[in-house]
Amino acid sequence: MAFDFILMLTSQDRTIPDARTRLDEALEGGVRHIGFKDIGLPFDELRDLARAIRAAGGRSYLEVVSLDAESELASARAAVDLDVDCLLGGTRADLVTDVTRDHPLRYYPFPGRITGHPSVLEGPASEIVASAARLADLEHVHGLDLLAYRFDGDVPALMAQVCAAVAKPVIVAGSIDSAARVDAVAQAGAAGFTVGTAAFDGVFPADRQGFAAQVRSILDLTARARLRASAPRKLALVAHDNRKAHLRAWVLRHERALAGHRLICTGGTGAMLRAAAPGLQIQRLQRGALGGDQQIGARIATGDLDAVIFFADPSDRHAGDVDLQALTRLAIIHDTPLALSQSAADMVVAALIAAP
Repeated sequence: MAFDFILMLTSQDRTIPDARTRLDEALEGGVRHIGFKDIGLPFDELRDLARAIRAAGGRSYLEVVSLDAESELASARAAVDLDVDCLLGGTRADLVTDVTRDHPLRYYPFPGRITGHPSVLEGPASEIVASAARLADLEHVHGLDLLAYRFDGDVPALMAQVCAAVAKPVIVAGSIDSAARVDAVAQAGAAGFTVGTAAFDGVFPADRQGFAAQVRSILDLTARARLRASAPRKLALVAHDNRKAHLRAWVLRHERALAGHRLICTGGTGAMLRAAAPGLQIQRLQRGALGGDQQIGARIATGDLDAVIFFADPSDRHAGDVDLQALTRLAIIHDTPLALSQSAADMVVAALIAAP
């Protein structure tokens, strides 16, 4: 995630009654990550909502706020039945992962002690950070859902400590109602944040009235905050044989900007870039001919990449064409930025990474 805004069709920790109508307004506003809670609407209406988000090309999220074990497990099973992309919240990861482990959804439980409704995050920061680290170590936990602004303490410090303690993405949820809070979440190193009630209450500055204008306003704030985000970006770097020298030159030109970020490369490209820029964090996958392109495709499908930079050779009429077509298709489906030339790659870096 490249610091994303997740719109929750919720108010006071419940899915709103007119969520389906509001979804159309949200889509008009341009948001792509859209979620709802496990309470507030009958299951059939939640199913229709999930289907509509998927049909619009969006990424769907179900957040669990039920506190008892039976209700939480029922919500996990509902997430599987609804076929949502991400399950957020809940506190019983050991039980929930038994339900979700064989499903492609991504699971982000709450760290810390959660009480009440609307939910409150309790405990000293040290306890919450330790809980986050334990959860992130679980195989079928893909990230964390941190109720940071429901914590009665130093919220920026808590967010920074949790993000520093785990290698998996952290989504910050609950009571984000200002540009200052959006900025604080980005600077702490989170991968994204949710807004629900505040958007329906119209608290964000917008150039016109209406819910769609609120969504556009939050998206604008997100884009500006993204350049101040401290979470490392994950960029896939690929090149056809006749363009590897071009990619090498591009990486060396942007070496300072790319420092500290995670570069995922097919085998031959990764070996070349490691030799050229040993100070960069480069992960090598299989060579392209042995499935490296497919490994990158899998990461696009799971939302694990912020962008793909593929220096393609337009004169190549061999197997690489097929790989490029496959990655292009996946990038479109999953709304992942894809750059096929140096100028496009420059724009991607400028949009995702602040200048050093």
